[in-house]
Amino acid sequence: MNINNRLFEFIKSSPSPYHTVESVKTELLECGYSELYEADRWNLTDGGKYFVIRNGTSIIAFKAKQSPTGFMIVASHSDSPSFRLKITPELSSAYTRLEVEKYGGMIYYSWLDRPLSIAGRAVVRTKAGIESNLVNIDRDLAVIPSLAIHMNRGVNDGYKFNPAVDLLPIVGSSKAKGTVLREMANELKVDENDIISHDLFLYNRDEGRIFGVNNEYIISPRLDDLECVFASLRAFLSASDSKSIPVLAVFDNEEVGSETKQGAASTFLHDVLLRVAGDDYYTMIDNSFMISADNAHARHPNHPELADADNAPLMNGGIVVKWNANQKYTTDGVSDAFFRTVCERCSAKVQSYYNRADMLGGSTLGSISNTKVSIPTVDIGLAQLAMHSANETAGAEDLPFMINALTEFLSTSIEKRGEKIIF
Repeated sequence: MNINNRLFEFIKSSPSPYHTVESVKTELLECGYSELYEADRWNLTDGGKYFVIRNGTSIIAFKAKQSPTGFMIVASHSDSPSFRLKITPELSSAYTRLEVEKYGGMIYYSWLDRPLSIAGRAVVRTKAGIESNLVNIDRDLAVIPSLAIHMNRGVNDGYKFNPAVDLLPIVGSSKAKGTVLREMANELKVDENDIISHDLFLYNRDEGRIFGVNNEYIISPRLDDLECVFASLRAFLSASDSKSIPVLAVFDNEEVGSETKQGAASTFLHDVLLRVAGDDYYTMIDNSFMISADNAHARHPNHPELADADNAPLMNGGIVVKWNANQKYTTDGVSDAFFRTVCERCSAKVQSYYNRADMLGGSTLGSISNTKVSIPTVDIGLAQLAMHSANETAGAEDLPFMINALTEFLSTSIEKRGEKIIF
């Protein structure tokens, strides 16, 4: 199967951060990995393959070994901008609408007039206490209707959307009151009254496609950042053995700042690496490296003036190394040189990204994670258009470059000697 079609299947199976982690977990289990729990004592064996999950939306996997020299870490994030349902999810008038609030920085208009549904987790009462269950109402359930141009004649001249007014999805007529809880209960095969609480998100029901005269491009929901999660997982499962411990890290809440118990600013990565390394933690950290993988802005065909004149990547131009003088991206000369050398070894194309000097850009989890685990890090991604839209566009040729480079990276170990890195 074409690798992009495999990506589309992964994205379809991952409509919420909870499902993203479940998709990763399923593949790890199929490949012989065992789940660890933070509340337990860990008895790691040489050659053992493990993963640990925090709060259902972040996961770290690794391969244990005797006398490792360091860690080689690839980190990405499980969340995408969306709408989160409020705890009392419905408004009823002539129509039954969902009560939502925005999560992350999204392009509002891209969510209008397209089939939507609900996914996440529901917390259910049990005889012993409570239990979290994945929920995906796998059918076209809702739509956010746009206002006809006859009622908003200035819409094409610019319109300021009010999320509390303009962006409430409809799920049915007034007769549909109670739809959400009823649908969840049917999905989970539990009594509606046993659903105590939930963490639910809207998701775009569109599926990924390859397009273009020569099939050069892909379009799909949630390319930012599930394309990098997918590539990281493929590389992690394919990497060859080395002296270092390969680590796959997928964090939640990057789109809202990462400062949560399961985000890159949490103790999650530090806690896991410390338990794996034990007394050798500080020695191993000094011989470690991290890749922060999160997609990048491609030069826009209709607005090239918004990009840096000489450092604006193109779709199908290869992996993007991201730079920022104010350390929104953590790349420096050393981490860039190391990563480019890795790419040379596997013939992966590389290009560079800078924001235009008079424009602010986004940030990634790389610098945030480094405040807890300080190791050389490079920020990379794949070039895409329409970042944070309900559908995003990227190059069909770039994904194999990313998988190959990350596989080469995770198959490598490094040793520092002063200002030298040997690998």
